[in-house]
Amino acid sequence: MEIKKIGAVHTAQTLNALDTVYFDDTGDEVKIQPLVNVIKIGGQSIMDRGKKAVYPILEEIVANKPRHKMILGTGGGTRSRHTYSVAMDLGMPTGVIARLGSLISRQNAKMIHVLLCKHGGIFVLKETFEQIPFMLAAGCIPIIDGMPPYEIYERPARGGRIPENRTDTGVYLLGEVLGARSVIYMKDEDGLYTDDPKKNPKAEFIPKIGARELLRRDLKDLAIERKILEILPNARHVKQIQIINGLKRGNLTRALDGEHVGSIIYAD
Repeated sequence: MEIKKIGAVHTAQTLNALDTVYFDDTGDEVKIQPLVNVIKIGGQSIMDRGKKAVYPILEEIVANKPRHKMILGTGGGTRSRHTYSVAMDLGMPTGVIARLGSLISRQNAKMIHVLLCKHGGIFVLKETFEQIPFMLAAGCIPIIDGMPPYEIYERPARGGRIPENRTDTGVYLLGEVLGARSVIYMKDEDGLYTDDPKKNPKAEFIPKIGARELLRRDLKDLAIERKILEILPNARHVKQIQIINGLKRGNLTRALDGEHVGSIIYAD
């Protein structure tokens, strides 16, 4: 690996932009986009609900554009789950299933792109990931599908063949690579609960908790992929994530402004 020094910044040149790491003269990593907020628009919780759920969120995103830099990531929702089910029946390996899941969340990203294009929304392929800083500098809102770029190289799952790294995880990794200011997940619940609040009215709300502690609790229902809880304690940049109810107008604005709305999971 060739190391070049440009001014006070050392750049490790690699073939994959996702693997590019920047160091200052102290050897500490430099955050590539420390002011950007990475926002996950849930597939099943938001996109599958159609116009009544999506339009207010997009209006709030546009309203916050003058004050906040944002990157949007999308989930796959019910169509991804159906695809996983069919792929499992056909005996497809984990890597192929991950590739199919990426195509579904990409469809949702393209829909968001079309709806936001007049406001600077721009669809980003993972192959052009390194162009995101230029898009942000131009005043655009980059939109990317949430699946991580592993696809056929996805590691075999520890149980079954469904990929462990799905859209929640991919969005977090995007924020971590960029050294983002925040990673926010927009769901259809107020945040974390001890059980599914839709099925159990006695489920208790969890406003803030450490990732390792949440893993130890081994809750049956989580509003976030468990894989994130394993990754978060090793974070170098994004050391907490926030889960908010995207169906409640104003929650996104409050989260972008740094308020403790919803649930926060931190690296304990």
